[in-house]
Amino acid sequence: MAVWDDLIGQARVEEQLAAAARDADAFVTAHAAGEPAPEASKMTHAWLFTGPPGSGRATAARAFAAALQCVSPDRALGGAPGCGFCDGCHTALVGTHADVEVVRTDLLSIGVKETRELVRRAQLSPAGGRWQVIVLEDADRLTEGAGNVLLKAVEEPAPRTVWLLCAPSLEDVLPTIRSRCRHLTLRTPSVEAVADMLVRRDGVEPAAAQAAARATQGHIDHARRLATDERARARRAVVLKLPMRVGDIGGCLKAAQELVDAAGEDAKQVAEEVDVKETEELKAALGGGQGGRMPRGTAGAMKELEERQKRRKTRTQRDSLDLALTDLTGFYRDVLTLQLRAASELANEDVRDAVERIARETTPERTLRRIEAVLACREALDRNVAPLLAVEAMTMALRD
Repeated sequence: MAVWDDLIGQARVEEQLAAAARDADAFVTAHAAGEPAPEASKMTHAWLFTGPPGSGRATAARAFAAALQCVSPDRALGGAPGCGFCDGCHTALVGTHADVEVVRTDLLSIGVKETRELVRRAQLSPAGGRWQVIVLEDADRLTEGAGNVLLKAVEEPAPRTVWLLCAPSLEDVLPTIRSRCRHLTLRTPSVEAVADMLVRRDGVEPAAAQAAARATQGHIDHARRLATDERARARRAVVLKLPMRVGDIGGCLKAAQELVDAAGEDAKQVAEEVDVKETEELKAALGGGQGGRMPRGTAGAMKELEERQKRRKTRTQRDSLDLALTDLTGFYRDVLTLQLRAASELANEDVRDAVERIARETTPERTLRRIEAVLACREALDRNVAPLLAVEAMTMALRD
């Protein structure tokens, strides 16, 4: 299985990355032999992968990182880098390659301290691989200060260092950084491509795979979760009932509270799974003794961990709310589809009765205002508005 097999519906991007990987391989091979590097090359030191959520930005970056580290002997016989089987490909894909650093954050932002450490690493020569590769999956979460730190490293890269940045859009990255990167745009995969992937790789029944892919409109990760997680399906069912519950003020406020509480439960579950383990590991590393007593001078490290866990809980809650709001937007988009008699299929075919009822009882203008209310709620959450306040404002607007 080649490293590109996980790219779903991205043939053009795959072609560009494969060509760059071949040129990168030729460069390293020539360098090792003491020969001049090929003049014309599709390889560059900094890449920016953009595309809507679920399009596979990080997957493409990791696949490219693996292809850059490919050591398959077939390359000498004309084979393309990225076999997927050699030690270089395998360790890069599973995250254990010494020269591939994959950075993702479960916090709200990436700060200057973390970025400086990445820049320091980027100046090192490869320890054993062919390139030093830094994959920054959440480049859109860099603070302004962190972006300025990264800029110099991208401007003046080490000879065999490659930066792979991922962000939803060009506007999410500083103009000075994106102007120094080669840009690749990924598109949302088709429903059919995602459904086929769920059947082949996750063993999902074809009908369930098709329903999950259609409901998530081609978002790969959400489709997989919806097809394989009963709790995710239950949460989605609750969200899709919300449009029927906002007929009065009491219903609006109750629906908002339940939506926020459900997101809080998701954050609590993540905390229970991760926080306790992290805390115990840190205590052990700091020499915590019997009865939970910690040595002197370790309070700062424990407090820093607590702050990190608090920030992660906040992001988890917001991510859960954002997923619910995405489902809600899809519901009203289906309503608008029926009202305008468009030829598109409904994403939420399983709740067609509710969609048809709302479509009959309202007008396209009201539906557009409701979609705008949901989008406004997402923007409010991005601006750190209190979740309950933002969701209550949205549900009240959905009454109109």
